[in-house]
Amino acid sequence: MTGYAPLEALLTVGGPELSRLLHRTESRLAQVAETHGRELGGHVTHTLSAGGKRLRPMLVFLCGGSGAGEDLVRAAVAAELLHMATLVHDDVLDGAATRRGRATVVAAAGRDAATATGDLLFSRAFAELASTGREEAVAVLSQASSALARGELLQRADAWSDSVGEERYLERCELKTARLFEAACRLGALLGEPGPEAADALGSFGLRVGIAFQIFDDVLDVSGPPERTGKPRGTDLLDGTVTLPLILARRRDPELRDLDLRSIVTEPAQADALCDRIALTGALGEARELALTYVAEAKAALSDLELDDRRREALDLVADGVVERYA
Repeated sequence: MTGYAPLEALLTVGGPELSRLLHRTESRLAQVAETHGRELGGHVTHTLSAGGKRLRPMLVFLCGGSGAGEDLVRAAVAAELLHMATLVHDDVLDGAATRRGRATVVAAAGRDAATATGDLLFSRAFAELASTGREEAVAVLSQASSALARGELLQRADAWSDSVGEERYLERCELKTARLFEAACRLGALLGEPGPEAADALGSFGLRVGIAFQIFDDVLDVSGPPERTGKPRGTDLLDGTVTLPLILARRRDPELRDLDLRSIVTEPAQADALCDRIALTGALGEARELALTYVAEAKAALSDLELDDRRREALDLVADGVVERYA
């Protein structure tokens, strides 16, 4: 779990129990990979071993409360497998060569192998959750999966567009990223200590954290150093993905409004130059402020819940951490 500023503090606040549960999650993820043969299992292992923040499993456990049982571990594993499946499929669609500084499955083994790997991760996510015997939990993950697909279609439809506005962008953020954050929190409530009555509040927390996460992820695409983000600066621009920094920069710089992204950004050096131009408009600071607004709303969603001080502090750290990455 790299690049997440308050991780050490979070694990301290969460205590040995959180560390133990995350370790169980890693062990279970490894077991999933090992049961699918040398070739396909190897691709799954490659995907999972790339690491990541494991924020979705962490949210399952923090929302689930103390005394987490096997059902919560399975929910955490399911949330992470679904997340990994979307990354593999995204790489197929984008033809991405690297992710987190490592070769993608599609780059290393081809489109067919990568598509099969993503499909396997999807199926195993639902198999993990179905083993809990809780139909409502499977429904939560299913709804998140459908939202992910709709978000991907919107992003594809918006590629290279000069007319995408903030509202449309935020809708994509919700569907493609935040709904899985929301699902992780809901699963924690449903399968853990809080129960269904707390699912809406915790889900609202997760949804807002997820939107803030995506906004800041898009800020990092423009500002983040490749050695920390694991991808070249301006990758979204090269893909034609219109994100908030560009939307806001177009408002501030008239010459950017009519910029033909498809023709002017065709190689990394051009993307890097455009990143500099976007940064000069002040758009990155404005985008970060919007992300912070969603963080504040996420914390407010927990105000009426009866949470012990340690759990509330840990959830606040997660929310703060999405805009403190690489700090």
